[in-house]
Amino acid sequence: MAGRFETLEVDGSSMPVYLAEGPGGAGVLVCMHAPGVDAFIQDICHRLADAGFTAAAPDLYHRQDAGDLNPLERMGLLRDTEVLRDYEVAGDWLVGRSDPARQCVIGFCMGGRLSYLWAAHRNGLRGAVVFYGGNILVPWGDGPAPFDRTAEIDCPLLGLFGNDDENPSRADVDRIAAELDRTGKPHEFHRYDGAGHAFLNFMRPSLREEAAADAWGRCVEFLRAHT
Repeated sequence: MAGRFETLEVDGSSMPVYLAEGPGGAGVLVCMHAPGVDAFIQDICHRLADAGFTAAAPDLYHRQDAGDLNPLERMGLLRDTEVLRDYEVAGDWLVGRSDPARQCVIGFCMGGRLSYLWAAHRNGLRGAVVFYGGNILVPWGDGPAPFDRTAEIDCPLLGLFGNDDENPSRADVDRIAAELDRTGKPHEFHRYDGAGHAFLNFMRPSLREEAAADAWGRCVEFLRAHT
C-alpha cells in the first residue's frame, strides 16, 4: 500500500505526517521511534494499511533545527506538552480521514512511551499498542510521566517487550504491569526471550524474526478485535 507525506500546521510550525490509507475505516496514530519517520515507520504504516487501517505517523522533530544532532539528542529535546499538542492536531486530522469511533494508537521505542501517554491523554481510543516503550517512568518536561497518568488510560492496552531489553528493563515492565493491575486497566503483555530493544526493526541487527512475526501478528489481531 503506497503512502505519502502531508503537512499539518501546529502553532506556526509545519509538521510532516506520513499517511497510508487502508480500506477498513479504522484509524491508527503511529508514534515514531527515535530516528524519526524513517523507512521503518513508513513500512509500519504500509503494513497497517494492508491490514485495512488508515495509518498516520507525525514527525515530532518539526520544531527542531536538526543541525549535527543525532537521534538520541533530538529525542532529548522533545517535551510531552508539545508532543501532545502535535498528536491533538494529527489525531483530529486522522479522525477526519477515518472512522471517528474507531481510533487506536501504536508506537515503537520512544513511540511506545508516547503511545502510552496518548492513551492516557486522549479519551475515546479503542486500543493502544506499546512496542518496547522506554522511559515510560520518566517525564519529558515539567508534567507527569506517562506512568503517573496510568489511571487516566481509557482503552485496552497491548504491550510487547524483549526480555533482554534494558530500557524498558524487566523490572520496568513489571512495575508498569503492576500499576495497570492496580488501577484496573485492561491490558495484555507479551515478553520475548532472546529479544532486546527494537526486535521488530528490520533496519537494525536487533531484529529477531520469530519474535517480530509473533508480536506483529498479535498487534494486528488486537487492533482488529478492538475496532
